[in-house]
Amino acid sequence: MVKLLKAVFLDRDGVINRPIIKKGISYAPTKLKDFRLFPKVKSSIKNLKKKGYKVFIVTNQPDVSRGKIKKETVVKMHKYLLSKVKPDDIFVCYHDDHDYCACRKPKPGLLLNAVKKWNIDIKNSYIIGDRWKDIQAGKDAGCKTIFIDLKYKEMKPKNPDFTTNSLFNAVHFIEKNNYVRN
Repeated sequence: MVKLLKAVFLDRDGVINRPIIKKGISYAPTKLKDFRLFPKVKSSIKNLKKKGYKVFIVTNQPDVSRGKIKKETVVKMHKYLLSKVKPDDIFVCYHDDHDYCACRKPKPGLLLNAVKKWNIDIKNSYIIGDRWKDIQAGKDAGCKTIFIDLKYKEMKPKNPDFTTNSLFNAVHFIEKNNYVRN
């Protein structure tokens, strides 16, 4: 019997790196010089791995299909993340809403792709995100949800399992409340 692994799925912009905020709305950085990590991201991911979690970044990057950023720039950002904060894998959706793909959050496709590729026990895994779409994708995939509330002027998620204001605090919650669902 194959052992299932537990995971923490991290949204990218607003969880790992600072988003660009304009009039209370969050935007992904489109330039490498604007791609700045939040404090304690590296240690937070390291702590999750010490607790036995696989760590995956799951990110919508529709600005590629919108022509606002080149795919090569997103790839460079992700190479930087792989070398600096060392997630186990990165799953990206480059589609826009009108593409109706299965991977664009709030649909759970990115998470389900990781589950298949890595043999993940989804019910004992978490998603950490800063938008309602992240939390909805996690709920639809069947994992526990943690909302990082950065006070954007947009719809909030419905009933996340936990709400906080940083990845560091979210990881602390997981460490203190590491429970297994049956």
